[in-house]
Amino acid sequence: MGNLPDHGLPLVQLKEQRRDLVVALQNRKGPVGSWELMQIAAIQQAISAFEDVIADLDAELELEAAA
Repeated sequence: MGNLPDHGLPLVQLKEQRRDLVVALQNRKGPVGSWELMQIAAIQQAISAFEDVIADLDAELELEAAA
């Protein structure tokens, strides 16, 4: 596969934001609220969507390179 471009998508930032939210929840003493869980779920959905787009773009680039 070689070095593929990042396509200018904020995938790393989203993963860092998700990690920060999870770490903040791990350090809490009280119950986890539904708002926090919804934030993490929304970020995870965005990450999955970006990963799907990146996979499609990478597949297109590989097809173009093979042609």
